[in-house]
Amino acid sequence: MAAEEAPVPAAQETDDFEAALAAAEAEAGSLGLVDEAEVTAAAPAEAAEEEDLFGQEGIDVEEHLKEAVEGSLRLKRLLSRDSDDGASPGGKKRRIDISPETETKIATIMTKWMMAQDQLIRHVLEQCSEEELDDLVKGIYKPAQNPAGKSAGELLGTEMCERRKMKSPSGFGTDHIKAANFRWKLDAMAEAKLRKLSHKDLRYVLDNFDGTGSIDDVIAKAVETPVEESILTVNALPDAEGVSTMGHFSRLELIDPIADCAVFGDANLTFSLRLAKHRRALGHVGRVVATTFEELDTLRERYKEIDQSIQTLEQHYAEVFHGVDCTRIALDEKFKGMEGSLGAVYYNFPHSGAIQGFFDGHPIVNWRHENLMRLFFRALRTFVKEGGVVKVASNAGAVGVRYYYIVNSAIENEFEHTETVPFLQWHLHRYGRSYGDKRDISKRPDAVKNKAYAA
Repeated sequence: MAAEEAPVPAAQETDDFEAALAAAEAEAGSLGLVDEAEVTAAAPAEAAEEEDLFGQEGIDVEEHLKEAVEGSLRLKRLLSRDSDDGASPGGKKRRIDISPETETKIATIMTKWMMAQDQLIRHVLEQCSEEELDDLVKGIYKPAQNPAGKSAGELLGTEMCERRKMKSPSGFGTDHIKAANFRWKLDAMAEAKLRKLSHKDLRYVLDNFDGTGSIDDVIAKAVETPVEESILTVNALPDAEGVSTMGHFSRLELIDPIADCAVFGDANLTFSLRLAKHRRALGHVGRVVATTFEELDTLRERYKEIDQSIQTLEQHYAEVFHGVDCTRIALDEKFKGMEGSLGAVYYNFPHSGAIQGFFDGHPIVNWRHENLMRLFFRALRTFVKEGGVVKVASNAGAVGVRYYYIVNSAIENEFEHTETVPFLQWHLHRYGRSYGDKRDISKRPDAVKNKAYAA
């Protein structure tokens, strides 16, 4: 959750804007994910730059972990460069490397709108894809001037977010079939066939169909496949209705009982407590790895119950780690040896922090939230086991970490979006929510409804 900050003077706000804009330009041009073919074909200079990246940080990272942490290190390095450039007289801002064709489109749009000197407009346009720029060149849209106190750049940023949301999975309840339909681009007839399948058959199709070939063939094979004699929970109720039965697994948190799970960003550890008790009641032997971003001394200032919470977690055989950055776990010694071991990962209501003088929905701030999710899922690729689940809770209408930042970042990093569950239908939703900042010293979001966690 964002910290509350006092408004800043206009001159300082301008300086903050320029610094944030320079950082955003550097970030947007440097953190694009590359596939394996592009990595293999990288020029020698790029390979040398990668080695130099780890060398300058003084970090010795095993080869299989480099991909998980490279984006985070590159962001840190670029922001440091921007800070140095801004502090030196005559320092030049780092600019995004864009093609002449893209620059022509941006110039055309800004001239068309008579906003050729608006740097925030340019920043938003530089984040757009070629397809989005083409739509703006051909379309009639133009951001208004100063309605309700918002700048044209802010309105353009909101417009582009809305357009991207329309091309993303829904942020409200999305069952397994709706998610698969979005992933595989099925027609209405195919979706209707999937909704008639039993639990056994639907799970078979979702596990074995890859979006190519005929889904009818996979459905026929699923029906012919006999019921597997097994004590595994996934094989329970094979003849029950498929969609609702699979939905119960997510809502009741029926995860791998043997694999470890990790919780990130759990400020007061109340969710980790809830999860640890849940796993113990189900007879799970996998550990709960509970983490906080803040160090223990800070937590003790904010949460008088924190020591008791840690003691209870340890009685449930959980591990508790403090000062954990979820985007840099590949560099954290506490996570050494956990590669490929996590069967479930949780991150409730992520937020990258506030920038003084800016709202969460401002385009300069939004890149931080989006890249938090990109780097989070990129880091997890090495640590989540095959078939593991990652659950990120957020508000459908959030303007900070927007729901499609979560879904699209997961897809970019080779995860599959399988379901979106309404938060209040989740078995673990009752825990002591907190702001995650200094406000927790005097008040909590659940102070009225959940007095056990009121300060």
